[in-house]
Amino acid sequence: MTTELGAALRAWRDRLTPAAAGLPHGHGRRAAGLRREEVADLAGLSVDYVVRLEQGRFATPSAQVVAALARALQLTGAERDHLYRLAGHAPPADLSDHVPPGLQRVMSRLGDTAAVAVFAADWQLISWNRGWSALLGDPSTVPPPLRNFARDSFPVDGHEPRLSHWAVTSLAREQTEAAIVSDLRRATGRFPGHRRLTTLIRDLVGGNPRFAELWASAAVGTHREDHKIVEHPAVGPIAVDCDVLTDGDAELKMVILTAAAGTEDETKLRLALVTGPLTVPG
Repeated sequence: MTTELGAALRAWRDRLTPAAAGLPHGHGRRAAGLRREEVADLAGLSVDYVVRLEQGRFATPSAQVVAALARALQLTGAERDHLYRLAGHAPPADLSDHVPPGLQRVMSRLGDTAAVAVFAADWQLISWNRGWSALLGDPSTVPPPLRNFARDSFPVDGHEPRLSHWAVTSLAREQTEAAIVSDLRRATGRFPGHRRLTTLIRDLVGGNPRFAELWASAAVGTHREDHKIVEHPAVGPIAVDCDVLTDGDAELKMVILTAAAGTEDETKLRLALVTGPLTVPG
């Protein structure tokens, strides 16, 4: 009896044309899709193995076989993940710097009311709106390798914070530091072996005693919220709430800075956002 795994493999094989797979079309084909022999050759498997998978006589291929089939059948990311699940495996997680269109729209539309930025799972800043630049200074003036919130929070070799051009004070610094480290610990489980993440952890453990101490605790968690004071050069200190929303399998983090409604801080924040990005002193 054909399983759901077998049916999916058959449907994806029938969908993929020889031309799309880089194979000659040939003559005598009864269908537009690939033959089992061609899929087996592209995936580096035996034809008998592919037949057994499609017919439901074997339903637990290894993760390596699943990866090979996904490549051979040119599956989309969502299809690849579905194939892993059908085979009884957790889909591989990819630490991504891609900001989906929905998050881009949210950042753009909140530009006049909130400072919003998106960070990758390793706290690398990857996108921000006009409000973020207006409140904290333009991150594009900072070299990309230095746009990392964890590196800012745990300086190494005299590195000074750079993500904010003005002084920013956390009202719960110890809790914030612990939350960042526990969040990174969780990221290493989601994205094992990712070069940028492992390099970050190595640098911080070896170069910042406070990070090393917290890392040794092996706590696992997420960074959800904070309360900060931004020393804005044009309007003075602004108390803001910092909320962190996590989006999707890539663990992107949307950080939203707002001020409490009806307060002087809200008035100053709106003024800072209207003023726009300021020139950073040289």
